[in-house]
Amino acid sequence: MKAAIIGGGVIGGAWASRFLLHGWDVSVFDPQPDTAERVNEILHNARASLPALADQPMPSEGRLSIETSIATAVANADWVQESVSERLDLKHSVFAGIQEHTKAEAIIGSSTSGFKPSELQEGATNPGQILVAHPFNPVYLLPLAEVVSGPAVSDATTQRACELLRSIGMQPLVVRNEIDAHIADRLLEAVWREALWLINDDIATTEEIDNAIRYGFGLRWAQMGLFETYRLAGGEEGMAHFIRQFGPCLQWPWTKLTDVPELTEELIQKIASQSDAQSGEYDIRELERIRDRNLVGILRSLKERDYGAGQVLNEHDARLSEMSSDRLADSDSTPLRLLDLTVLPAWIDYNGHMTEFRYIQVFSDSCEALLRRVDMLDDYVAAGHSYYTAESHTQFFDEVAVNQPMYTTVQILTADGKRLKVFYRLHATNDDRLLATLEAMYLHVDRKAGKVVAADPVATKKLMSIAAVHAQMPTPEAAGRYVGQR
Repeated sequence: MKAAIIGGGVIGGAWASRFLLHGWDVSVFDPQPDTAERVNEILHNARASLPALADQPMPSEGRLSIETSIATAVANADWVQESVSERLDLKHSVFAGIQEHTKAEAIIGSSTSGFKPSELQEGATNPGQILVAHPFNPVYLLPLAEVVSGPAVSDATTQRACELLRSIGMQPLVVRNEIDAHIADRLLEAVWREALWLINDDIATTEEIDNAIRYGFGLRWAQMGLFETYRLAGGEEGMAHFIRQFGPCLQWPWTKLTDVPELTEELIQKIASQSDAQSGEYDIRELERIRDRNLVGILRSLKERDYGAGQVLNEHDARLSEMSSDRLADSDSTPLRLLDLTVLPAWIDYNGHMTEFRYIQVFSDSCEALLRRVDMLDDYVAAGHSYYTAESHTQFFDEVAVNQPMYTTVQILTADGKRLKVFYRLHATNDDRLLATLEAMYLHVDRKAGKVVAADPVATKKLMSIAAVHAQMPTPEAAGRYVGQR
């Protein structure tokens, strides 16, 4: 797949990074002479943060090219993302150049934060090709993309756009009817407008306003948004009670949302000086890295709880897992190759090596892959049956660094209706170097009955068949060892 990015600034560079890190080839056009430098700086930050959100191997990075014209950039592109300045005449000119040189089935998305798709489509040779795909900075971390199509775009095109966005880990929000500034920016404008008044009237500084958000309601919004947060405020009686209790306050003259302070030079300088006092010790790249590290931490916390944006990340992990589905050996006469995977940035400790916890996770995932091999699938576990670890012993032989490809194998030592004893090996893919082993004894449990019971006879027969073949292999040297025995 190929994406073309027209406009290589903060947003365009971040779009390029998200596509690249999901395996797309990306071409970028921007007439500014420092385009390559800017895009590569953004890509550097994205490489350090986006993979840390995944618990599955990312695809191999695509190829990046900086082009000298729109024509060469959009040639053979499947997705073209326009990210130029918010000038309608400029966007019309760019769309004309894109449509002259791109294929008819390519989707053309606009990063516009304010224009409606019908405005963007004016004068276009193929208006049904152009839609709004409005992201949020940093595009390579934040999943939301507002998709606004307008009547000229078919439902099929909108659906295809959403599928492609999901494939790169984004969460498309289809806006039902086009409106200036879509949904999110209209909400942001209301907060921004009131914040300007608070500064203008000397009620608060930029830092105090930011503190009100980041220490208070911003944390609630990150997980629940606005209405679910207020539903909680309504207590047991829910949203209706909240509205009846606090709705009358909306008629009080608390805010100035229907007005805006005049942006005089004095107010502009006031805001700028307060902002410098607040954050001036960091340059922009440093602030971006601070922001990205914080976002990764918040997003991973939500991911662990499968809530809010964390659900999007978990769903994307499932897609990544399908893309890199387990490659199993064709023959059972050798240790079964179960998993092929890569050491992810989130698995690394302060020494730069994979943590002990992740070794256990890799072997646990290998057990799941083995059980899937004999058709003990999700419905089997959901019915209350599973293998529980009764005993295990892990040995570590070599260090594992970030982005290192690995694979696991299993040799079944013994198997019967209730017990399964296995020996896993973890190898480096590049040279087959042994990295770690784990010997484990599993007992088959009926979780509802709370006791050890015989496993499914069909699955047991398959496990015993593999074990019979593996019995002809040499017993692993480390099998039967315990801590301290060498």
